[in-house]
Order: sequence, then structure tokens, then C-alpha cells
Amino acid sequence: MHTTKVAEMTAFSTLTEFKTLLADMPVADTEAQKAAEARNGQLTKPPGALGRLEDIAIWYGSWRGTDRPSVGKRQVIVFAGNHGVTAQGVSAFPAEVTVQMVANFEHGGAAVNQLSRVAGAEMSVHALDLDTPTQDFTKEAAMSEDDVVLALLTGWNAVDADTELLVVGEMGIGNTTSAAAIATALFGGAASDWTGRGTGVDDAGLDIKTRVVAEGVALHAGADALNVLRCLGGRELAAMAGAIARARNLRIPVILDGFICTAAAACLACAQDGALDHVVAGHLSQEGAHGKMLSELGKEPLLSLDMRLGEGSGATLAINILVAAVECHSGMATFAEAGVAAG
Repeated sequence: MHTTKVAEMTAFSTLTEFKTLLADMPVADTEAQKAAEARNGQLTKPPGALGRLEDIAIWYGSWRGTDRPSVGKRQVIVFAGNHGVTAQGVSAFPAEVTVQMVANFEHGGAAVNQLSRVAGAEMSVHALDLDTPTQDFTKEAAMSEDDVVLALLTGWNAVDADTELLVVGEMGIGNTTSAAAIATALFGGAASDWTGRGTGVDDAGLDIKTRVVAEGVALHAGADALNVLRCLGGRELAAMAGAIARARNLRIPVILDGFICTAAAACLACAQDGALDHVVAGHLSQEGAHGKMLSELGKEPLLSLDMRLGEGSGATLAINILVAAVECHSGMATFAEAGVAAG
């Protein structure tokens, strides 16, 4: 694992200021996109023969501002937080596992450490006040505005400006409960539509978890998207949202991970149209409602391998797919260069 040095800044101090930033973010470079599309049409292959790899490479180039991109520095950031709602028995594991897993990340022993190495990515972990869990969101807001802004800033400041591809992941016992509550609040439906077994709760645990999600959503009904994050989220979810927003600010493409990461990103999408245009979905998690949430966001996953680990693991694995797409696009010869008849 590598510790990345980043410049600390206070880009915003309130949720209102953060929302204003979201409304004034860079957009894709349409000239680079058109040039990448033109290049793609000249490569030594039948039209569309590389399927979605072609679309991915063109999309990536449009955000990096070139028709012939390469993927340089790849950054994987794992954020960890604890949730007060775990006291209600919503998880199969105790909250102290979060602290233990942070140590495992730091010592290189987690799955995402191995996947980051394979993907050529620098990985870091940020623990957010693990000794102070968020509040039980069935009784009050999970976080104050100061708390959620601080967590958003932690994510914002964790992104290295030299990064060319970003993955964010999480660790936090109880955070599938938080993610299910966010999804229910943002997209509607019953709590049972969005609540799954997470780390493996039994039927009784699932009933408790579904009740807790329903109670939390009812208590905070009417909150806008960023206040849904504050009231029902966790520090690690807010940090992921902050990092995804900072990536947009820097025109860095992002690969989304699973259910929890997608819930955090959904708060941005529901706060500002187009906020996730710089984002692709890395994989489809085995957590039941993940596919439904991706559909709500208009994102089609790159991989579907029945993973449900979190940690950014699925998205980190998908780095290899994106890099392969870009290498084909930028490294292949055109028909003219190869002296091959285009037909």
C-alpha cells in the first residue's frame, strides 16, 4: 500500500457551498470525443468489433482531453467509518471489525491490496473517527452538517491531482444498512426493495435491518439529496462522494464499486444532473439491489462476477478492463498505418 501525499484545501464549508460546486463542474471535451470517435473508425478492426471497449476508450479520452489517451497514475482510496445504527443488530459482524480491517489494509493483507497491485494502482486507506460512530439514524441524523462536510472534505483532499483514474472503496460495519436507506430515500419504493443481507445476516437479522431502514427513511422524509447523505449516510460514504466530486473537478475518470459506493455516488447524481458523467460502473455486486440502483443511474457494469466484498475490490479489478480498452484504442494501428485495405 502506498500513502499518497495530497494538498489539503477547504474548497467548501457548508453543504450549500458543496452543492454550488457540483453545479459548476467541468464537462467532457466534445472535440476530443469527436476526434477519438474518428480514430476509432480508422482502426484495424471491423466497426464495433471491440464492443463496449470502444465506447469506454472514447469516453475516457473525452475526459482526459485527447483522442489518443493513456492511463497513467491509478489511485485506489479506501475510506472507513463506523455506524451507530449497528447497535440495533443490523450486521453479522461487530463494529470493531472496521478497525481490524483498516489494520489489514495498512499491512497489505486485504483483497483490494492484491487487486491494486495487479492493476498497477497506488492504494491508501483513510479511517474517519472510528472511535466515534455516527448517530443511530432511526433516532436522529447520522451526522451534523459539520460532520458531513468534514467527511466530504476528507474525500476531496484524498485525491491526488496527478491521478488519471480513480477508484474509491469503503469499510464500515453496518454500511449496507446506510446504503439501503439512502437508496430508499432517493429512489422510493419499500425498504424491502433495497435492503439485502450485506455481510450475511440471517432472516431475523434481515427483518431487523429492513425495519431500521424504513424507520430511518420515515424520520428523515423530505430531505434533499445531500441531506439524505447527512441524515442516513456515514462518514465513509460522504468521503467517497467527496472524492468522486473532486475527481470531476480535476477531470479524472472514476470507476464505481458496489452497492455502498453507488449509494454514495447517487447522492451526487440526485443533487446535480450529470454529476456522474465522468463515472463508469465497475461491476455488478451480488447485493440484490445494486443492479436496480445502477439502472436508476443509467450505468451498465463492466463486470459481473458475483462479488460482494466492498473495499473497492470490484472497481479495482475493472481497472484492468478500462486500461485494456484504452491501450487498444491508442496503440492499434489505423488501416492507413498498417497498409491494410479498409474495405
